[in-house]
Amino acid sequence: MLFDLPNQETLYTALLARDNRFDGQAFVCVSSTGVFCRLTCPARKPRLENCIFFATIGECISAGYRACKRCHPLQAAAMADPNIVALLKALDERPDLRWSEAHVEELGYDLSTVRRSFKRQFGMTFLEMARQRRLREGFETLARGGKVITAQHEASFESASAFRAAFARLLGRAPADLRTDGWLRATWIPTPLGDMIAVSSPSHLHLLEFVDRKGLPAELARLMAAAKQQIGLGAPPPSEQAAAELADYFAARSDRFSTPLAFAANAFTQQVWDALRAIPVGVTRSYSDIARQIGRPAAVRAVARANGANQIAIMVPCHRVIGADGALTGYGGGLWRKQRLIEIERQLRQAKEETAT
Repeated sequence: MLFDLPNQETLYTALLARDNRFDGQAFVCVSSTGVFCRLTCPARKPRLENCIFFATIGECISAGYRACKRCHPLQAAAMADPNIVALLKALDERPDLRWSEAHVEELGYDLSTVRRSFKRQFGMTFLEMARQRRLREGFETLARGGKVITAQHEASFESASAFRAAFARLLGRAPADLRTDGWLRATWIPTPLGDMIAVSSPSHLHLLEFVDRKGLPAELARLMAAAKQQIGLGAPPPSEQAAAELADYFAARSDRFSTPLAFAANAFTQQVWDALRAIPVGVTRSYSDIARQIGRPAAVRAVARANGANQIAIMVPCHRVIGADGALTGYGGGLWRKQRLIEIERQLRQAKEETAT
């Protein structure tokens, strides 16, 4: 079953405060207008007695309510912002451009508004996103066997030192240290929620993380220490399989992941990760739920630590664990991304249920 909603008073307080911790976790149906909204909707707030809260969009529609035209609950929150849509389109059209504040202003946008919008929805600014996109170009050039200087130019970095510094911040390694050989190889996987790094051996996927995760360099360092060798560049079969399965997942076509995974964990942590993989798509659990499921009801904090130690994002779905009060809790990939993953999976669940009937 889906996670139980908090009580009506808690959700109404969140609605009044436009508390984004509950965005995508609950929706409000307003009996006086016949519409349903996100809890972050900017429209005038209804009276408590006119509010009915549901966990899913499908429940709102089944109850006879129509989608709000202010907060667009049927769309991803980011895609409801016309500034974000237009700038993402511009970035797609000119991924090679060294975007600056001047370019954004030339397009007629207010810098502070754009900065707030992107930070709220993506956890990074538009300029940081554009820089990440350029860095991907350099990474792919190196993976094809290109020289560092070629990768630097294709990524539109003015100097070799700037390119090396950006690479080191992201991966914890200078570009020259990433060869095209090696037992473990890293590849870059673009997704609608940001680029990901996959590290695989010839037989198993060892790491799958969003590239802007702050702990990524440390995770890569631990992986190299365990393997006792440097990570090379390339896409072994498990990484290629992961990329194909992620494409189906983000397109809401399939929630099935069969990529062989390699785990390096003690027995307790492995037990937690197995419990995460057993959570059905479109369903959320609390840390205490997981602790009870594995027969360790008092180990809630240990469960939370094991959840945070997961380094195979999405396929080991730590994003399906939320707070006991129904609010989104910490996620290494960012709360905005956790919300979107939950929304995607509710669409997948609803599609499966419709197909079954």
